[in-house]
Amino acid sequence: MRAHLVLRMLIYTTLTVVSAGFLMAQDLPSYMAPISGRTVSSPAETAMKNVLALNTSMFELYDNAHKVFESNILSKHPVILGLFSGAGGRFFLYRPGMAPLEASSVPIVYQVLKSVDHSTMALAQVVGPYLDNPADQSWRAPMLSYRARMQAALDGLNELSMPADWHGNDRSILQNNIAFMDDCLAKSAVSFAALEAFARKQAPHLKLDIEWAAQTQVAHWMKVLAEWKTMLGADWQKTYAASNTIYATRQNNVLFSVLAQFFGPQAMNDRLILIETISFTTSADEMIDALTRIIADRADGALFFGNYYMMDYELMGSDARAAIIAESAKLGTQPFLPPVVPFESKQWPMRITPGSGPGSLADLP
Repeated sequence: MRAHLVLRMLIYTTLTVVSAGFLMAQDLPSYMAPISGRTVSSPAETAMKNVLALNTSMFELYDNAHKVFESNILSKHPVILGLFSGAGGRFFLYRPGMAPLEASSVPIVYQVLKSVDHSTMALAQVVGPYLDNPADQSWRAPMLSYRARMQAALDGLNELSMPADWHGNDRSILQNNIAFMDDCLAKSAVSFAALEAFARKQAPHLKLDIEWAAQTQVAHWMKVLAEWKTMLGADWQKTYAASNTIYATRQNNVLFSVLAQFFGPQAMNDRLILIETISFTTSADEMIDALTRIIADRADGALFFGNYYMMDYELMGSDARAAIIAESAKLGTQPFLPPVVPFESKQWPMRITPGSGPGSLADLP
């Protein structure tokens, strides 16, 4: 009898709950209809979401701690940033308790040399899609517009301050550009043979401009860094420095290579860091942010795994390497992997393995 009563009460309670839920659903106002509906999540799905949320929330915690870490680093260490720019770069010096100092720009003649060279190489982009295709004349308008700009640059070249041989070289480049455009416009056609002959004629002139631009840029930044090193004195030994690069400018990166001359081998990948980005230009704030993350992650590596530099590397990289070797054996293939290097490697963060073939403009014909 008692068991029968308990069963009746249980049935009554269940019906009441279901009915209440049904009534609540039925009683929703009409304006809730478009967004209302029953959600379904299995216990396994809910558990998965709860676990994965830990990783998502980690980044929020990182961001909060990051602001403190950045403040602590800048209060104890000078920081130098060498940022790529179309004007030959920008250098910033952060000193504890002081406003950031930006160095003077590379002399403007650097940009003149670079602009003249780029004007020549841009012609290949103007005509490239229309080679040996006289039926398509859509290239004429852009070329006529570009020719007017080229002529204006040539007309004013004598007003610019630069050595006489630099003047003569840039004048030849601009005159050759105009002659090539006039020939294409007169023939109403652009042939690959003509473009190739033009490129070969200009190459020696372009190489000279590139050499002079590099000399101008390097001389300027080495002078700036020599002055900053003297200014910082003993604090230089605790100074961090970072430069940014995209893939195309990683090898022989100018700003990073200049920094290396003052920081030396022992600072490489320790206090001197090359940060890869996906764009030519990166803001100073973005670079400070990236540098802070690198330094903060190193502390985590030392705390959890006993090595200060291991977090500079893909955390799963060594285990993945072993897994690749094991999986390759199963597939009967030979693993293709680089040599193992220690976490504390002072190797340049760019290609350093010697090989055959040209490695500089001077090596090219």
